[in-house]
Amino acid sequence: MKKCHIAYLACTAALLGTGLGAAPPVAAHRVHLVKPGESIQKAVDAARPGDTVLLSLGVYHESVTISTPGLTLRGMGRRTVLEPAADAAKTTATAKASGTAMTTGTAKASGTAEPAAVGTCAAGGNGICVVGTGGDRVEDVTVAALTVSGFTRNGVYAAATDHLTVRNVTALKNGVWGIAQEGSVRGVFRGNTARDNGDAGLFLANSVSQEQGATDTDGTVVERNRLEGNRIGVTVRRLRNLTVAHNHLTGNCAAVFVVGDENKPKAGLVTVRDNRIVRNNKSCPKTARLDALQGSGIVLTGAEDSLITHNVIEDNAGTSPLSGGIVLFKSFVGTTSDRNRISDNDLRGNSPADLVNTDTAGKGNTFEGNSCRASQPAGLC
Repeated sequence: MKKCHIAYLACTAALLGTGLGAAPPVAAHRVHLVKPGESIQKAVDAARPGDTVLLSLGVYHESVTISTPGLTLRGMGRRTVLEPAADAAKTTATAKASGTAMTTGTAKASGTAEPAAVGTCAAGGNGICVVGTGGDRVEDVTVAALTVSGFTRNGVYAAATDHLTVRNVTALKNGVWGIAQEGSVRGVFRGNTARDNGDAGLFLANSVSQEQGATDTDGTVVERNRLEGNRIGVTVRRLRNLTVAHNHLTGNCAAVFVVGDENKPKAGLVTVRDNRIVRNNKSCPKTARLDALQGSGIVLTGAEDSLITHNVIEDNAGTSPLSGGIVLFKSFVGTTSDRNRISDNDLRGNSPADLVNTDTAGKGNTFEGNSCRASQPAGLC
């Protein structure tokens, strides 16, 4: 009986192996190799979920839009470079004149960013755009190991993404943001360099075009990046549940901004830890939205329930109302920062002080275990 039973199982397995009831074969993921002079966008459009578009060393003059889930766009390091096409400025001007939507995104009533139509990445002055479609977030896209340089707006721009990974990307001398994301969750930004961009090196927000309460990022991580020479190193605007850790920030006008406003829920539950923030003393003029900047380490304005801990903050000096090592500042619309914990940071040589709390109406903020010499008001060290 035992032998017959084994034979029966073997026969059944053999029949299944010949195709009776067998599952269809799983298609293998492909690598699409692109060389300078060839179209990256054409390879991206031909790729299927799970595929990799691999860029050879060299310079590519184009913008790229990704809306395929699971796609990886990867170069071979910093010498794989994306720059604007020669007619990019003309394209941008034409799009603006005709009213074509830019890829800055708008917010749906549900809070999910609704990006501009696929194909307007270049018209919007962006290098690489990762955008959801039809109101759905695009999932598990990776952009890695390349340089995006000289775009009039953003090097990498993302909207309506879930678990976007941007790693080992160099964003250099782009007009607004080096790497930016809105209306997205579970992002990972690791090992990137953002240098000499017009605004933030790394910019993360709920929506850039509509007023609404802070949204939960479900644990987005900004980790081990180098941010230098930008207006602001990292901006976290109207978001909750996010970590900024182990980054090196130097030469910016301001290093880290956690920004909220009068909308509900407030920005908060942000952890800023184990960062090295040194000599962010570049001078940036006043704008319509923000005072002049110089010498700001970490600034919290209109934020709640955040943790600022184990950061090294040295020699950030300026005369802006936002200058200082760690600054709590009442937002420009009067929203207080509440219940934030500033603990176990190493601060020295910051001016006008290592710890600055101008948000005197804020409630429940604590300063404990910090190594510092001077504070405003006195007694915070």
